[in-house]
Amino acid sequence: MSIQEKLIKASHLIDMDDIIREGNPTLRAVGANVTLPLSDEDIILGEKMLEFLRNSQDPVMSEKMGLRGGVGLAAPQLDVSKKIIACLVPKEFESEEAAEKANEAYSLATIMYNAKIVAHSVQDAALADGEGCLSVDRDVPGYVVRHARVTVDYIDKNGDKQRLKLKGYDAMVVQHEIDHTNGIMFYDRINEADPFAIKDGMLIIE
Repeated sequence: MSIQEKLIKASHLIDMDDIIREGNPTLRAVGANVTLPLSDEDIILGEKMLEFLRNSQDPVMSEKMGLRGGVGLAAPQLDVSKKIIACLVPKEFESEEAAEKANEAYSLATIMYNAKIVAHSVQDAALADGEGCLSVDRDVPGYVVRHARVTVDYIDKNGDKQRLKLKGYDAMVVQHEIDHTNGIMFYDRINEADPFAIKDGMLIIE
């Protein structure tokens, strides 16, 4: 049984054992474009990936399943070399009351097939606290330099073409996951000689 066949079994919830770690060659391979129309297997895999992120952010489920919290997951991290990513970014609220009143708990909740960046800002950006990865079991300090704003084209789970303009943290998350489908790890984008170097005009996202 292939990893994809295992993952799409109705009873199977993705857990940390399913996620491959750095050193596995799949993480350095360029993923294949998903063929259209989308297969049931690819649709189910995308849904499972999003479900994993929900579980990882849920205090009860994450403790029960031993999950590390995540906001993004790419198919290559599951040893499936395809251009499929899932992103689930919670909104930041000033209070619990504000969170309860909100109609939507997430600033980004999506599954993207064949996602690619078609336009980006000249301005660069990096997260103040750096980046982590479910496939990397170590801390890698430094600014991960990315585009401050991006326009992404992708296919949604219904097989429709979509275009999304992103900025700030959402843009960072999507770029991190698209990198995974192209064999790029986040630490490839850290300045090795000076990990906390700030380029002119670079935006530091708190």
